[in-house]
Formats: sequence, C-alpha cells, structure tokens
Amino acid sequence: MKRTHLPLNGLRVLDAAARHLSFTRAADELAVTPAAVGQQIRALEDMLGVVMFRRTPKGLELTDEAAAGLDALRSGFLEFEDAVRAMQAGQSSHKLTIAAPRDFTAKWLNAKLAKFSNENKDVSFALVASEEGVEFTEANLDVAIGLSDGPGNNEGVLLGDTMFVQVAAPGSKAGQKIDWPGCPISEDEETLMRVADGGLAIEAAANGFGHAWVPKILAQQDIANGRIEVIGQDSKSSRGYWLVAPLPQWRQKKVKALVAALTE
Repeated sequence: MKRTHLPLNGLRVLDAAARHLSFTRAADELAVTPAAVGQQIRALEDMLGVVMFRRTPKGLELTDEAAAGLDALRSGFLEFEDAVRAMQAGQSSHKLTIAAPRDFTAKWLNAKLAKFSNENKDVSFALVASEEGVEFTEANLDVAIGLSDGPGNNEGVLLGDTMFVQVAAPGSKAGQKIDWPGCPISEDEETLMRVADGGLAIEAAANGFGHAWVPKILAQQDIANGRIEVIGQDSKSSRGYWLVAPLPQWRQKKVKALVAALTE
C-alpha cells in the first residue's frame, strides 16, 4: 500500500480501541463519539479486508489478524511522535535569523535587538542584509523586514508608521535634494547626490549635502541627537517597514516574543 493511501485516522482509532477493548473508552480518549469509532473501524476493516474485533459475552476481543499488527502499529506511532518533536525542536531554538535592510538595522533594529537580548540572555541573532524579494526557505529565515506597502502573502506587522520626514543639517538651508532608491517622495528639484539607501541619505544630509526625505523611524535617533533637523511637515506614505514571515514561522514562540518586543 502506498504511503499516501495509509488510513492513518483509522489506524489511530484501532490503536485506542485495542488498548481499551471498548469503543466507548476509545471515543473518550479521542474526543469523538462511540459511533464515530465504530464507523472508523468498519471503514478500516473494509479497506484492509480484515476483521479487527469480535463481540463476545465478555466484551470486545481482538482478532489474531489485528493483534499481529499492533506492535508495529504502536512502534510507528512512537516514531511519528519522535518526528513531531524533532520538527518542533526548531521552535525552541534560541537563535533568530532576521533579514533586514542595512540602514534599518543600523538606525533602528540594532538598538531594539540589544534591549531584547538584555531581557532574554539565551537568545542569539543572525542578521542578513537584504532588500526586497526575500526567499524564506532558501535563506532559512525566521522573519524579514522590508520597506513595502504591506505584508504581501505573509503574516506581518507594521513597525512604527508610514510617515516620511524631510531632514537637513541643523541650521543649514535645505539646499539641493539627496535622492535614494525607493524613496516615495518625489520633487521637481535637481538632485545633488544619489545614495544607496535612506540611512546614507541621512548621513549625507547631516554632513550638509542638502535635504532628504527619509522614513521617520529611520531618522528618529539622529533627530534626537541633534545631527539633523526636520524641515517642514511630515508626509504620509503608503510604504513602511513591515516585519513579515510565513505562517509556520509566525507561529513560533521565539518569533512571537520578538514581534512583541519590536512593537511594544
């Protein structure tokens, strides 16, 4: 019989009924009705062409054919349990693999992870520099962070908000525009400098090269430290930094703890 055709539900019911020699007690263990147990046993008998139980004045009795397979069946279920525990072991791992843009890691994420690490001494991190289009399976990632319009096909949560601010060196005139890929704020101005990401745009602005539109969450620490200042009003964008993961990773305890820490 092919593995895809194994009647696993029926075999599970058979194991319980054989241990109790009672459909009623097997039903209690499996949280189903005695009628459902009987239906599964009959379906299993029809599929295998083997009678599993006989009714006697003393109650249910296993047939020799059913008894012949029980040891192997129970050994198989123990192997299944070991397999499940092995798969779940990764959830108890204290290592978190995170993909995030370099500038976001430097300007925001590192400080948050340091605080999380201080409160969770057994946690370690593997940080992967990335932009858009992260492949979770190939990179063995737990979570990824990216500047986007939403979580896409993954589970996700927005970190901070979607506000952008225009920044420049303190006391300087706005000067010319500093541009970077992915910046959603467009202006009809001559660009003095084009850099690789929002973090480098902040550095260029702090050094007096001009003004740059950057995510507010990226600029907060530099604004607080007085390295740059905000010019004019904030601008709301459709894009923000989303923390995302496929559902299986999202359900892991270590990921849930990280999400809570990054969104508190």
